[in-house]
Amino acid sequence: MAKTGTTTQGLRAAIERSGYYPALVAEAVEAAVGGEPVVSYLVHQETTFDSNEVRRHVTVLVLTGTRFIVSHTDEQAADGTSPSPYATTSTESVKLQRISSVVLSRVVANPESYTPGTLPREVVLTIGWGAVNRLDLEPAACGDPNCEADHGYTGSSTADDLSLRVSEAGDGPDSVRQTLSFAQSLSEATADTPDSGR
Repeated sequence: MAKTGTTTQGLRAAIERSGYYPALVAEAVEAAVGGEPVVSYLVHQETTFDSNEVRRHVTVLVLTGTRFIVSHTDEQAADGTSPSPYATTSTESVKLQRISSVVLSRVVANPESYTPGTLPREVVLTIGWGAVNRLDLEPAACGDPNCEADHGYTGSSTADDLSLRVSEAGDGPDSVRQTLSFAQSLSEATADTPDSGR
């Protein structure tokens, strides 16, 4: 379930509609936003199955005039550290100048007959700001198939701070639309941000 919009009241209402510990989630997000006006937001809830447990997770993305705020809330079953179930909430505030990439991948059915404006059946929004990088390494090789020399390693580094998958089948067409809208707002905001102050 994803909800998007442009007001602080709308943000609170979307968190409440998600039904996932709304008082806890809203308090954490509102504290991170502070007094800044909300430009755009996205509330996305995921349910996963882990063995015989159902786990819920909500991600709230907020765009203000100067910052990108991401909040994650997870529920945990009772364990050795807590005799009762508990939830953890984290928020991160990122200056817009730090956002290095906004990647939106679209999956469309029947691309040969695609019409502009048709809703993708799935979108993946990936946002990078340098907090988490994934490093993929593999042994380097030369063109000689008989060479046994050690050529070291080759690889690539990918910014992988946040990746959010929303599908029409799992989340509904409105959620896909809302993710596209938030991605566009964030892309526009980062395009307008000067590089100074990084």
